[in-house]
Amino acid sequence: MGRLLPGVPRGRRVSVTAQVRVLGIRHHGPGSARALLRALTEFEPDTVLIEGPADADPLVALAASGQMRPPVALLGYASTDPSTAAFWPLATFSPEWQALQWAILHDADVRFCDLPAASSLAADRTAGDRGPDPLAALAAAGGYDDFEQWWDAVVESGTRYPDNTAELANDYHADGFDAITEAMAALRETMEIDEHTLRREAHMRQVLRARIKAGAQKIAVVCGAMHAPALSGKPGPAAPDARLLKGLPKVKTSLTWVPWTHSRLSSASGYGAGITSPGWYHHLFTHHDRTIERWFTRVARELRSEDLPVSSAHVIEATRLAHTLAALRERPLPGLAEVTEATRSVLCDGDDVLLDLVTRRLVVGEALGGVPDETPTVPLDADLQARSKTLRLKRSAVDKNLDLDLRKDNDLQRSRLLHRLALLGIDWARAATSAVRSTGTFRESWTLRWEPELSVAVVEASRWGTTVESAAHAIVLDRVWRPAISLGEVTDTLEKALLADLRTAIPDVLAAVDAAAALDHDVLHLMSALPALIRTLRYGDVRGTDLSSLGDVTDAMLARICAGLPAAATGLDSDAADALRTAVDDVHIAIAVRDDPATRRRWLGTLRVIADRDDVDGILTGRTVRLLRDMGRIDEDETALRVSRALSVGSDPGAKARWIDGFVGGGAVLLMHDQSLLRLIDDWVSALPAQDFVDVLPVLRRTFGAFAPAERRTLGAVVRGGERTRSTAPSVDTERGARAIRATALILGVPA
Repeated sequence: MGRLLPGVPRGRRVSVTAQVRVLGIRHHGPGSARALLRALTEFEPDTVLIEGPADADPLVALAASGQMRPPVALLGYASTDPSTAAFWPLATFSPEWQALQWAILHDADVRFCDLPAASSLAADRTAGDRGPDPLAALAAAGGYDDFEQWWDAVVESGTRYPDNTAELANDYHADGFDAITEAMAALRETMEIDEHTLRREAHMRQVLRARIKAGAQKIAVVCGAMHAPALSGKPGPAAPDARLLKGLPKVKTSLTWVPWTHSRLSSASGYGAGITSPGWYHHLFTHHDRTIERWFTRVARELRSEDLPVSSAHVIEATRLAHTLAALRERPLPGLAEVTEATRSVLCDGDDVLLDLVTRRLVVGEALGGVPDETPTVPLDADLQARSKTLRLKRSAVDKNLDLDLRKDNDLQRSRLLHRLALLGIDWARAATSAVRSTGTFRESWTLRWEPELSVAVVEASRWGTTVESAAHAIVLDRVWRPAISLGEVTDTLEKALLADLRTAIPDVLAAVDAAAALDHDVLHLMSALPALIRTLRYGDVRGTDLSSLGDVTDAMLARICAGLPAAATGLDSDAADALRTAVDDVHIAIAVRDDPATRRRWLGTLRVIADRDDVDGILTGRTVRLLRDMGRIDEDETALRVSRALSVGSDPGAKARWIDGFVGGGAVLLMHDQSLLRLIDDWVSALPAQDFVDVLPVLRRTFGAFAPAERRTLGAVVRGGERTRSTAPSVDTERGARAIRATALILGVPA
């Protein structure tokens, strides 16, 4: 009999004896998912409550569209601070996903019943607050150190507990849920339940009461096995739960569906139930017959794709070995442990590198889910998806190499999009080394990989604009006009803005460069910034960007560098002189890249001033002499004279060694071709007293140790007085060669 309850419309009869069936499951467990489907079919509930954020109920309809492809995840984030976010992932083999699909297919009322994301995000709990895992305790009681192996053996592969004190049959039928609930109840009596878990269970009971009050006749509650005892039986009085939930902090939250990957299911996020073998679990759930044979066939196919010799005989032998191992261990079916051992022994021939490949690609897997086009999202994400579709950039959970030819319009547009995303902190792509040999600036190489966390990065970046271009433009301007930003940071941003083709932002960035350069009186800072500006000038020619005003800024900076460098080079300690030498090298290379005669004359004139001074660290004067010689401003005779003068008697041996370091560093070819210079250095080193030699040895070792081995061998041969070509050529054993020729001729059947 039913009676009318308060708040129920007159004329509607509600049963006070609603049937409630609590189904405790293992999150992401295929055995649980199969058993759950059977239990739901037997029970035929009109209402299904699923563990998940209760404020995600409006998103259930999207799961019914038929366009959602697991793995997917519910994403909840604080509307005012998207970095505060959480995921609730679901795979095809997740019991929650199967319960959701069953309810949709059978027209049952389906809802999430856990604490709303608004409360979970406001709680600001860390990973360490999750509390104990009772299933791990069950695994330990069953004699397993590794929880995943226990679950795979006991439930997913359908074995019994080792001591037979309790059992979960392969079918894991309805009685199995009761057994799990009883085991959890016993475990909960021995452990302390944290406050957050108690509040979650209180909220689940409140939702259960609400559905009973609303007239539900048969309610199935799908929750983690740990919570099953707290939800079984009558919900009890509501007052204690209401007190426990009163005053919970909340934050304004947005929720949506996002694609997920199998590899990310291994992370303890959302449900806090990471698994290490999602690919294997997916296989168990989707292949009901000849499961092991089909698995080894997939492994063989994957290995063959790497050109490895794996035959059908290997598959047959691996299957036989896996079943034999299971029998020896008194298990009715092989589990992941047996399958892995058979894979290593038979298919991988004991090679752990190949086994790792199988683990990454199949046991874990990299399947990427998909969500319907009408899924709620921020405008920035909608623009990104539209641009990606136009440019044929597909999101993938595995690395995809992309070589771009910037002379092609589509590739150029792709490059601009990827650089804009990098500015926004959406690291979908990372720069890579191309397999195509090219020294031109018209080629770029990227490696693309879509990670689920990038969905949060997109939401965070949406505060800068509604499109990728407008958001990148805004973040560039915000960055260059921040207080106390350094000149190097501004020039770095300019280079990135140019690569991203943010033309409307370039004038403002150039003004910021000019302002920062005017305020920065440190010559080293100016020198560090100049190469990026010159690269920008060169790169602009490739991308068709008007950078005429940048030339004026670059010329002004170079003028300040040339005016201040001679003074800045004096009175430096060794570390400062080393840093300045590196900056001199970088500026020298950049000026060569620019290839402007006036700029080159000004720069070389400054180097000549430094080379002629006696109050500058030897590593700088040696370097400037070398650069002037390379540019033809000092001839061979003058170079030899300066080297001789630098190594003359009277100077400190350490200072001489630093001069040699500056002059010779990276110049092995110079010494190989100009043996007179090498003789000068060799004579100086040979004449050093014992203690002086010990003092200068670290500097000399650094200088000559940087040469390639072949260069060092050649220099050694020259110093010893031998012929360079003769000393480096390997000796030839003609008799051994003749024997090899005769043997080859015999094999080929031709005269020797």
